[in-house]
Formats: sequence, C-alpha cells, structure tokens
Amino acid sequence: MASWEGVSEFVAVAETFSFTGAAKKLNTSVAQISRRVSALEERLAVKLLNRTTRKVTLTEAGMVYFEQCKLLVEGLELAELAVTDLQAVPKGKIKITAPVTYGEMHVAPLLNEFLLSYPQIDLELDLSNQTVDLIEAGFDVAIRLGRLRDSTLVAKRLASRQLYVCASPEYIEKYGAPHSLSELVHHQCLVSNMAHWRFRQNNSEKSVRVSGRIQCNSGFALMDASKRGLGLIQLPDYYVQSALDSGELVEVLKEYRDEREGIWALYPQNRNLSPKVRLLIDFLAERMAE
Repeated sequence: MASWEGVSEFVAVAETFSFTGAAKKLNTSVAQISRRVSALEERLAVKLLNRTTRKVTLTEAGMVYFEQCKLLVEGLELAELAVTDLQAVPKGKIKITAPVTYGEMHVAPLLNEFLLSYPQIDLELDLSNQTVDLIEAGFDVAIRLGRLRDSTLVAKRLASRQLYVCASPEYIEKYGAPHSLSELVHHQCLVSNMAHWRFRQNNSEKSVRVSGRIQCNSGFALMDASKRGLGLIQLPDYYVQSALDSGELVEVLKEYRDEREGIWALYPQNRNLSPKVRLLIDFLAERMAE
C-alpha cells in the first residue's frame, strides 16, 4: 500500500487549502499530514503544493493530481460504506453549527429527538452567529437563515420564516401606526446590528434605513422593549408569533411585508454525504416542514 500513502492527506489539504483543516478533517495531527504529503511529493518527484505562512495552493501538477485522486478517495469512502453496517445502523459523530437563538429554540430540540431514535450517533452542536468555514472547521452541516450568499456549498431548504414589523398597542395608541415606509423616519425603530429593514413595494424588494433609541443584537431584548412601548421592531416569526397571537404586539405595515425566506441546511458539495448525515438532514426537513 506504499503507493496509496499520503493520497488521502494530500486530497484533504487540497480541499481545505490548509494543513490544519486537513488535520481536523482526518482527525490527526498537522505534523502527520505534512509528513505524509512531503513523502508523497518525494516519491512522485514533483511539487504538488505551494506553501506559505498564510495559505496553501496547488501547483499545476498538484491540480492535475488532485482531480484524479479525489475520485479515488471518494470511491474508497463509498466502498467502505458499502461493506459496513453504517447504512443499516447509523452511527458515528455528526458536527453541526447553527445560529444561537434559532438553534436553541428549534434546532437543538429536534436534534435531541433525533438522538433518541439513533442511540449510536454522537453529536457536536456549535451555536454561533458567526459564519464559519465548514470545511476548515470540520463541520458536516450548517443551518443558515434567510438569503444565502453565493458559495460552493450545497443548500437544502428545510423550512421558511416570515419577517414582521410590530409594535405594542400602547405605542400605537400614543404615537400612531405608520401607514407608509416613508413614515418610519418619524418612529422609534428598535434595531439589531443591521440598521436596514426589508420590505416589498410594487413587487420589488425595498431596503429602508431605520433608527431609534435602542440597538441590540438580541431579538428577545428588542421584543421585550417593543412590548413595553419603546418602539417598532422587525423580527422573524419565531420571535414574535406568540406575542402577535396574544395581542401583546400588533403587526404594522402588513401590505409591505417581504416575501418568506428560507431556512437551509448547507454542506460541502465535494463531500459525499454519509448515511448518518443524510438521515439527519432528511429528518430536519421533515420535522421542520410540520
């Protein structure tokens, strides 16, 4: 098997553009990755990678070799899956990341339900509002909300969310409700880190810059302030739906409500989904659709 040594390590480095990322992906040390790749280059008598302190890139020979080797590595992974019981009895570790609030409210409970059904699966859940590099950080799946940036990731739509502009009955009684987007400049708009609210006007998306006395990165804090009559908020339905149902908040500017936007599961397109990961994504899609 001497001819195979270093190939998996090289492919992992080429996919992550990083020795550190490759080490995380293969669950080994950076030194081991570097040693195996160097030995491979020596055996082939060709330089496959350009190494700097900041990044790793493929040489021309490395690009040709990578295109061939990645097919071999993927084929080996599929062959191993075919002769194990992973298909019949899902097991192993799944690493997933999701936004903090949505993850706490919706993703984590479903993941716990999933784990009860599959006792041989382990889970690592990272709740963060930072956009992480899935390959670099070794994540199998990321849950993302709203509009997606263009990327090389595969996106599966799990559900959708609706943004609402709301105010308390007390605020509306005291200051009145806005009836057009231009009137927002005269109102207290409680904002998160984004000072623009999104609307739909004449079948086109419209972004409106708003401001107010409070700026906060917590949707729950903004909702509490709005309930107390401090101003208007624009938040997704999973924050405000119960308050709208109870009458604590009232929707305004309904005719300018933006279209529903997606809730997504993202995963790298150059990675064959293992049965356990595909099973999890299908489970989340089914349960979130309910």
